[in-house]
Amino acid sequence: MNELRHQNEKNRTAGVSGGQVAFVEIDEGAEGQRIDNFLLRLAKGVPKSHVYRILRSGEVRVNKGRIDATYRLQLGDIVRVPPMRIAESAVQPAAVPAAEFAVLFEDDHLLIIDKPAGTAVHGGSGVSFGVIEQLRRSRPTARFLELVHRLDRETSGVLVLAKKRSALVHLHEQIRAGQLDKRYYAAVKGDWTHTRQHLRFPLHKYSTPEGERRVRVQADGLASHTVINRMGGNGAFSWLEAELKTGRTHQIRVHLAHAGFPILGDEKYGDFALNKQLARAGAKPGLRRMFLHAHRLALAHPADGRRMAVEAPLPRECAAFLEQCGIGQ
Repeated sequence: MNELRHQNEKNRTAGVSGGQVAFVEIDEGAEGQRIDNFLLRLAKGVPKSHVYRILRSGEVRVNKGRIDATYRLQLGDIVRVPPMRIAESAVQPAAVPAAEFAVLFEDDHLLIIDKPAGTAVHGGSGVSFGVIEQLRRSRPTARFLELVHRLDRETSGVLVLAKKRSALVHLHEQIRAGQLDKRYYAAVKGDWTHTRQHLRFPLHKYSTPEGERRVRVQADGLASHTVINRMGGNGAFSWLEAELKTGRTHQIRVHLAHAGFPILGDEKYGDFALNKQLARAGAKPGLRRMFLHAHRLALAHPADGRRMAVEAPLPRECAAFLEQCGIGQ
């Protein structure tokens, strides 16, 4: 029993996906997590319906007693996990290449990185793996590592991960209370003349016939608020800073496009003809990515509450575009 309690994550997963019952002792990495979410993470690829079925049937037990899906795990709990067959389509750990990313800040509670454009934050929607899977692969001894928030695949910049569940919970509370100050740099088509302007357009999520996720401005959508600060411009293009007051999917991209200033290089909501022109070999000015960069994030540290701000430098290709346009920094 003690041997099973102290097995590492690799052995836990092997027990879950194999033909044996596994007993898992809860450490601080899983303390406070709901049992259903814990099982879904422990056995990636197992259908949710199966996880909830074994919970309802009583096959999963905590400290030898039955629990429901809403039970929150406590430090030292012993969880009985029955064998679960992982779907063949699930990504196997060996298929995920280990990777590290430029670290902007790290301590026992937080890992804050500079995510490059073109890298997804997690697997799914046609992407086999992302930042979180690669970091877990490169840090096999990490007891806990979870995304605090997300960035679009083509957006670069500040990305926060929690190294303790307590930090994750604390930061999610800050997000719900609107206490995170998130700022992005964007280059857009057109001459933005306002020094500072508030955009308040309600946003509605929908799917295209091909199943692609999109967002549009719609009267009955979710209230959304972005503040735009003008950084510079040359008449044809403008360099802006966007402050997120709400955190809706694709919010900055859709707000700016709806205002008539699409983000350069945006393949969902942008000016597609202009994007092609900018991406041509030898184009001056040239740009081969979406110009949206999470350049600054301020938060209260989850351990001691001190206010801190982390900044990610403007990527080389974005800085070069501004220089070619004569906008500068």
